[in-house]
Amino acid sequence: MSQEAKQWMIYGATGYTGVLTAERAVALGERPVLAGRSEDKVRPLAERLGLPWRVFGLEDHAAIVAGLAGIDAALLIAGPFSATSRPFFKACLETGTHYLDITGEMAVFESILNRSDKAKAAGIVAMPGVGLDVVPTDCMAAMLKARLPDATHLELAIWGLGGLSPGTAKTMVEGLAMGSAERIDGKIVPVPSGHKTRTAKFVSAERFLVSLPWGDVSTAFHTTGIPNVRTYFALKPSVVTAMRLNDLFKPLYGLKPVQRLLKWAVEQFVKGPDLDTRQSARMEVWGEVRNAAGSVVQGRFIVPEGYTFTADAAIACVRGVRSGAVAAGAVTPATAFGGDFVMTLPGARDLSFS
Repeated sequence: MSQEAKQWMIYGATGYTGVLTAERAVALGERPVLAGRSEDKVRPLAERLGLPWRVFGLEDHAAIVAGLAGIDAALLIAGPFSATSRPFFKACLETGTHYLDITGEMAVFESILNRSDKAKAAGIVAMPGVGLDVVPTDCMAAMLKARLPDATHLELAIWGLGGLSPGTAKTMVEGLAMGSAERIDGKIVPVPSGHKTRTAKFVSAERFLVSLPWGDVSTAFHTTGIPNVRTYFALKPSVVTAMRLNDLFKPLYGLKPVQRLLKWAVEQFVKGPDLDTRQSARMEVWGEVRNAAGSVVQGRFIVPEGYTFTADAAIACVRGVRSGAVAAGAVTPATAFGGDFVMTLPGARDLSFS
């Protein structure tokens, strides 16, 4: 099959984020192949959008390989990525299919980014984290590094997620048993939950920050080489005590019956933000770098609500990879497209540094 005839795929197209991404892709003139494990879910969505579709699970390697036939780039949206990324990436290596996902899980980032040699040998681009995690913050890290090249410490924060999808909530349930982490002297190390607090000036206001682990603890080091990375969420001070108590329950959260119960509760009660929320909410990003001499640079900007942003960012990354502009290997979004990439996406605004 010629390169021109090849298609790209969204796997996990019937989940909350998958549907949004598929709809957005069609609105932008794309015709991805929609895929997942259930024909009862994939087929109606594909027929509604007028798109081709395939059905296969991720338990059988041969089935994934067959499902990727004629696909030059695959966007994995089905999580938790701790379970789905390994078999999917393995099949992409075998079939020569560019691999992208929207994970926010540190272990998945480390697994993919530390196998760059395998991706190069297969002639593919492997780009985890092409959505909310970690495009905006990865780009912030790159822009700050450019303004303070000898930075030794990086801090990043976000505010205003606007609600969770079921898939995101399930991933967070898995993370309860892992506690917190940050990067110190180049290594990811465990730290107590919510052990650091500070304030920071976002675009809209000064906000209280609580340290929490997310993808940039992994990716920012790969993007910038800065050896010390801490990440935060903007939360109310009253949340700190509850977060610190969470460490007492980590062994309990890791038990399979508890995980099943919590994920069942997610399925029953978490539906994801509605259309009005997606259209009105926004996310603000803040970052700071400092060097050994004490120089400090801060940056801030605004992007749309997280799931809306994820759909646009993921499609833009797929387009960039399929264009041939990215060399084979495992890369972060900002490494591939530059720190300014985020400001090319719809709704990104109010970038400033101080």
